[in-house]
Amino acid sequence: MKKVIFTMLGIFFLVPFSFAQLGDEKEEITKTIMLYFDGMIERNKVKLEEAFIPEARLIGYRGENFTITSFYSWAEGTSNGMPRNPQEFVNKIVSIRVQGNTAVAETELFWPGVYYYDFLTLVKINSKWKIVNKSWYEKKL
Repeated sequence: MKKVIFTMLGIFFLVPFSFAQLGDEKEEITKTIMLYFDGMIERNKVKLEEAFIPEARLIGYRGENFTITSFYSWAEGTSNGMPRNPQEFVNKIVSIRVQGNTAVAETELFWPGVYYYDFLTLVKINSKWKIVNKSWYEKKL
């Protein structure tokens, strides 16, 4: 009986701690994703480099063409030009799922003339969440 009571007490006290810890992880993941969003809008390569690992790949379809792009190539192109007007863009996080040091996030980016649906894989490296892969789909309007 004592063992059952201690087990129940352990579950009672540990479960809230686990949810709190998960909330902290999701908050840190959200910060990484916001660096990605802001880096694209601002055309800020430093923010993009903070959000992604250098070896990351971006995989998806541009129209009918299947593409695999290295992070370096994508970041170079994305950071060129004048910053975008943030009023014209809506980027949102739909969901985040965390398991240990890995996570998957679903995002939607509503840009002038196109919707992007991103599926981001993140890994916690040296206490920081980094995007290691982006799979995306674009829908022209």
